[in-house]
Amino acid sequence: MNIEKQINEITGFKNLELLAKQVVEGFISGLHKSPFHGFSAEFAEHKIYNQGESTKHIDWKLYAKTDKLYTKRYEEETNLRCHIIIDNSSSMHYPKLKQFGIDSLNKIGFSALASAAIMNLLKRQRDAVGMSIYSNEYEFYANEKGSERHHQMLLGRLNEAIQKPAEKKTTKTYSHLHLIAEKLKRRSLVFLFTDMFQSDAEEEALFEALQHLKYNKHEVILFHTFDKEKEQNFNFSNRPKKFVDVETGEHINLYAENIKQSYETAVADYFSALKLKCGQYRIKYVAADINESFNKILTTYLVERQKFGG
Repeated sequence: MNIEKQINEITGFKNLELLAKQVVEGFISGLHKSPFHGFSAEFAEHKIYNQGESTKHIDWKLYAKTDKLYTKRYEEETNLRCHIIIDNSSSMHYPKLKQFGIDSLNKIGFSALASAAIMNLLKRQRDAVGMSIYSNEYEFYANEKGSERHHQMLLGRLNEAIQKPAEKKTTKTYSHLHLIAEKLKRRSLVFLFTDMFQSDAEEEALFEALQHLKYNKHEVILFHTFDKEKEQNFNFSNRPKKFVDVETGEHINLYAENIKQSYETAVADYFSALKLKCGQYRIKYVAADINESFNKILTTYLVERQKFGG
């Protein structure tokens, strides 16, 4: 294989930081149409005024422009800590792609770009971010820091996760979440990107681990990452196909239409049960379809940040 062909077949984003910046700037430009109207221009410097607070730091110029009350945020107040957790098991690398871009993503690519966009917002507000990446092993951990060097290191690890598809790597989410809960010493916003592929027994253990994080006073947001077109709606042509479990290698031959209805019903029931269980455990559940924009992800971040740090 010649060098040029090798370069053309390299997977991963050419510039994850640049793409994340584009995602964030597109999102911020649309904030004037949302309940956060007026927040975008002074994004890093203001927080919503809460009734009962001192009026001393209200920005009256911003009030004149937006008709909403914001107070000036000072350096010592911008101490939010966020920890991003990414499932890097084999199923997250579905579907297989040779080239990544905003309009061409699989689950790990979507999770990486969404994480990079959240990191961009955190950097704008001078907040600290940490990261964990796992599959059947704990692949990477970094505690929360706010430096540019730290930010670039995390971007590098995200790109590395995309570029090295995991072969037959299962998911042990629950065991790693317990480790992360022990490592996080200060109250943090915790974002978990996972496709939630596990057995019923593992699911129970997963929620016990999520409860461990809640017990330690962290706010937990589960971004349930999936490909709605294929994994929920089961849109495959009705030719005989071999469906392979990318984590175990098990396979089955069938016609898609023969099971489409029962499959879609079972998946819809599972999604509903998952959302209900998250509610019972006081965990924020966000359905993250990789075919949609990142606005839902970033709006969730913005809302949770206001609740957490406001």
